Amino acid sequence: MAVLAASAATMVAEVLASEALERARSGLAGFLRRRGSGGAPEEELPVMREELVRGRAAGDVDAQAQVQARLRQRLEAIFQEDPGAAEELARLLSVLAPDESRAFVNLVSGGVNHGLILQNSPVHGEIHFHVPPAPSASGRRAKPDQVPPSAEPFSNRTAELAALEAGFGTLDSRSVSVDVLFGIPGVGRKAMAWRCAERTKARFPDGQLYVDFAALRDQATPMTGPGGDVSEALAMCLRALPEEDGIGIPDSLPERTNLFRSRTAGLRILLVLDGVNQAAQVRALIPKGPGSAVLATSSGRIGELAVQGAARFIPVKPLDAHGGLELLKDRCGAEAVEAERGAAERLVQLCGGLPVALQVVAALVTEGGLNLAEVAAELDDEASRLAGLSLDGEESSVSAALGPSYRLLPSDAARLFRMIGWLTFGTFDAGVAAVAADIDTGSAKRLLRVLAKASLVEAVGDGRYRVHDLVRLYARERAVEEEPETEEAALTERVGTHYLVLTAFADRALRRERLRIANLSALLRNADDPFAAPGGPPPLEWLDTERSAILAVLRQAVRHELYTLAWQLAETFSVLFLYHRYLRAWTETLELGIEAAAAAASSAETAAEIEEATAGEARLRGLLSRPLLDLRENDRAREHLERAVALAETTERLALRASVQEFFGRYLDVVDPSGAAAVYRRSLELNERAGETRGAALATFFLGCALDVRGDHAEAMVLLRRAQQELQNRAEPDLRMAARVKAALGVVHGHLGDTAQALQDLREAVGALAGMADGMQYEAQARVQLADVAEQAGGHEELVRECLSRAVGMYEARGNHRLAEELRQRLNGLDD
Repeated sequence: MAVLAASAATMVAEVLASEALERARSGLAGFLRRRGSGGAPEEELPVMREELVRGRAAGDVDAQAQVQARLRQRLEAIFQEDPGAAEELARLLSVLAPDESRAFVNLVSGGVNHGLILQNSPVHGEIHFHVPPAPSASGRRAKPDQVPPSAEPFSNRTAELAALEAGFGTLDSRSVSVDVLFGIPGVGRKAMAWRCAERTKARFPDGQLYVDFAALRDQATPMTGPGGDVSEALAMCLRALPEEDGIGIPDSLPERTNLFRSRTAGLRILLVLDGVNQAAQVRALIPKGPGSAVLATSSGRIGELAVQGAARFIPVKPLDAHGGLELLKDRCGAEAVEAERGAAERLVQLCGGLPVALQVVAALVTEGGLNLAEVAAELDDEASRLAGLSLDGEESSVSAALGPSYRLLPSDAARLFRMIGWLTFGTFDAGVAAVAADIDTGSAKRLLRVLAKASLVEAVGDGRYRVHDLVRLYARERAVEEEPETEEAALTERVGTHYLVLTAFADRALRRERLRIANLSALLRNADDPFAAPGGPPPLEWLDTERSAILAVLRQAVRHELYTLAWQLAETFSVLFLYHRYLRAWTETLELGIEAAAAAASSAETAAEIEEATAGEARLRGLLSRPLLDLRENDRAREHLERAVALAETTERLALRASVQEFFGRYLDVVDPSGAAAVYRRSLELNERAGETRGAALATFFLGCALDVRGDHAEAMVLLRRAQQELQNRAEPDLRMAARVKAALGVVHGHLGDTAQALQDLREAVGALAGMADGMQYEAQARVQLADVAEQAGGHEELVRECLSRAVGMYEARGNHRLAEELRQRLNGLDD
């Protein structure tokens, strides 16, 4: 009777927690009311539903179990009083929930009888159970062979399979191995496990058992208690094993576990467990037979098994470029891939090496009539990439693979996952995650651990996490479906402001004395400066690490029309490129900032806001001339400089006007050296009027270099020595610029015929710059200058060769391949 009532309670709870309550309420209420069960069913049922739904959303198993217990007690009393009530309830549930109630209906109609005894002994009143007799020894089952065959060709994974098979090969008479393949959904864990089982059949003479825990979870009802899937998995395995003991399958989980151990004690078998997410699912199914093995797949490392050392965890990573191409060759044919190798490589990159995505790509080619280039073009747009990875309008295969893991997340972890989807970069720390979700950092760290356990993000060290691009796009898909329309812009503003504060602190940590347009004093006043803290990160290294993320946020801020935030971020972020010449990224940063500053000035409401945005645009246009000159886009550099001069002249900011003139002088150094000195004198005058002593020292340095080029070596020497003194003797000495001045002095000495002093100055400059983490660009420049003087003096062939060779390596490392190639040709000329 208790079993019948428990089954009925589970089914009733299923209906209550479903969307069918309104349709079911009158029928269930009528059933309870006619049975005189007490209370007012019309009022009680909605209350029970609320408790169930709330408990289910919170993952509160105890709250759900309490509702089920109340239902079970009431139904048991009803069945005791009226055995016919079970059949009536079965008919009612078969209408309300035909699929979910099948087990209860079968129990009532096929295994439970009212009135006459059909077989065995009565249990309660006149209710009896039909228990089939145990099979005889002659009816022993065949050796189980349950692992599904691989439906698709299997590619790659040679190293992982070898590691698994090597582990199986070391099994001795005392051991049972447990291996867990874990990785991101869609990475091919299941296919690898099936392939391994296929290749190792001979090692398990008593057969192979298979359990798909994901399928068991899908079949579970909202009221299935903890251990329900494990209990059913044990029952499935016991039904497949020999029953020489004559014992049927017991009801309780502990009894099933013990019986499983007994029946496997003399067997050597392999169990493949797919979709494991709890340690109990593995522990209960470890066979006792020596030489047996368990091969499980899971989305992440199962902490309890890892801590106990009970399992060997084998990560399954996305395919690398070679592996991805091999998969496409297996599916599309090697000839087709080689014919469009560039497109194939791009597709592997777009799919992030994820096999489930690459299989869809192959299907689009072999079944959809597209070539690889056409598929690559369709997937190139990130916004539509997931939709493109689908066949015949079906749900994206990537979404289908990730959906189960997402649906198992607690609500707070699921929300953080969605917020991560709106980030436009894939690597971040807990601070960024916290800002994105608008939660505290401690909570973000806890929830990131939950996501990492589900393999939806990956911890990569130093407190940072990485999310696969397709997983991030799936998270964005869920965010678009489930979050308010305004949330993405709000998140962009939060994350953008977070990076604005940190880049501003990094900028100031590198040099306090620098021209800055954006007034961020109010924003920084109450913020913590991580670079000033003991053991804080090196600011330049942090900027370099976050480079891709900051540029991505800048793009997103412009797209959401957060113009003031965008141009201010572009200004503070530009400090990185003064030390590391990433020319394309520098150019894009400044162009985005210019666009934003112009839009901010157009939409500003006060004169002060207009003036600041206009000054910001002038500053950013002046800065843009630097990477454009390095890229030899001289005409574009001039256009921006002329516009910068015009904008700066509309302001009262003398330091800004001086800076723009300095940039114009550096442009003239390239295209018209004879005219540069006059512009530098103008910059020097404006700096002196503004009281900008560092700006004046820089203008003096550039003026001295321009005069030296013009042939005014004596005046150049005086100016350069003055600049060196001013830069070295400041409250915040600028040692990098002072070393550059030292190199310039060496060049002037060379022009004056003092070769010994020239070589000494240049060697000292190289030595000083070599000791600076941010001095490589100018060290390379000084080495070329040293090679020039040494080559002109003669007799220093080895020094020339060494300087040029070292400079080639430095320019290559900084991404300036044009200069590196020019120097390489010069080196080759030394051998002629």
